[in-house]
Amino acid sequence: MMEAGTGAPAARRRPAGRRTSLAGGQAHPRPFEEERPGIFERSFFGLDFIVAVTAIVAVGFSAYTIAVTTKGDVPGEPYYFAIRQCIYAVVGIALMLGLARIDYSRFRELRVGIYTAMIASVVLVLALGEATRGSRRWIEFPFFTFQPSELGKLLLILALAAFALERSRQVGEWQRTARLLLLGVVPAGIVLLQPDLGTALVYGAITLAVLFIAGVRWTHFAAIGAVAVAAVSAVLVIAPAIGHPILKDYQEERLTAFLNPSSDPRDSSYQINQSLIAIGSGGKTGRGDDSTQTRQGFLPERHTDFIFAVVGERFGFVGAAFLLSLYALLIWRALRILTLSKNLYGSMIAGGIAAMLMFQVFVNVGMNIGIMPITGITLPLMSFGGSSILVTFMALGILQSIYVQARLTSKSRAPV
Repeated sequence: MMEAGTGAPAARRRPAGRRTSLAGGQAHPRPFEEERPGIFERSFFGLDFIVAVTAIVAVGFSAYTIAVTTKGDVPGEPYYFAIRQCIYAVVGIALMLGLARIDYSRFRELRVGIYTAMIASVVLVLALGEATRGSRRWIEFPFFTFQPSELGKLLLILALAAFALERSRQVGEWQRTARLLLLGVVPAGIVLLQPDLGTALVYGAITLAVLFIAGVRWTHFAAIGAVAVAAVSAVLVIAPAIGHPILKDYQEERLTAFLNPSSDPRDSSYQINQSLIAIGSGGKTGRGDDSTQTRQGFLPERHTDFIFAVVGERFGFVGAAFLLSLYALLIWRALRILTLSKNLYGSMIAGGIAAMLMFQVFVNVGMNIGIMPITGITLPLMSFGGSSILVTFMALGILQSIYVQARLTSKSRAPV
């Protein structure tokens, strides 16, 4: 029996290597020559076919949805938001293709610089950022509004994965876990000061994902969970009870409104109620051009945080299922690439990107259907916004780089 793509007999197949411990920092996944060829393993100009096509389809669906929803929002420019979304998509695809040709392992050597740049950018926005609705999250440029905390997600993944590979004999496991956790908590805390709770939570999810793939013991996660529960209880229960609330009234109402959306339908739970009405009225196949809930402006932020509600009303269950299927494919491929990576550094990066996508999709969709608090988390590749689109494509470019390097490593190890 001949091995597909190599011309080598199956009997001469090299055995799969074992993943080594963190000390070595290397992992030897099952080589590509052992994979069964099929549509899910095909490459697209050397790239992962599924990741490339799924991302392009998702951003195309986003542009169309935004076009039919926000038509006429800007006088004289009926497709203002859709055109800009297309521009962001084209630039993002170019960045993805460019990063796919770079060996991601080089970022490990730049970990200190990457982490420093991330901290500097999120701190700089506090000083130079434009205040919008009480938050400072963006830096205004002549033709572009940049959100440093979005780029910080990817920079945190690259830097934290590299730091996790460093081991010192003088540092115990608990100290090492605490150090890695601190590296993730510091930028999350700075972002929380903007204030941007949603992005801060994404930083936390990324940190936990990298720690998990790095091999941190479950007892450490149990301790982290206990501390997190204690912190949330202190902020939401204990501090208000003793007369020293940490959150402002509107912030606490926004976080707890989803628990009882009918209690204040015209104020704190207004967005949730309007989103539920929009999604519920969509039915199986959607209302199309009769989507009055979103087209007539009853639902705020319909082209950003609540674009999933737009999909639910206009395209119904079919459209929502189609969109969620695209995300399922992206996350599955990220986890698949995690197992194919040529080393542990690539596995941790892929895991961090998968966690970033998964967490954002879960929270955004959750707040659209009323099971999660409104935290301002965007829906990847769907919500309008240059920073979000560009960073997501950059993250997918790093995923492609991991895939490409795994293929090259596999070919170099293949028997002649």
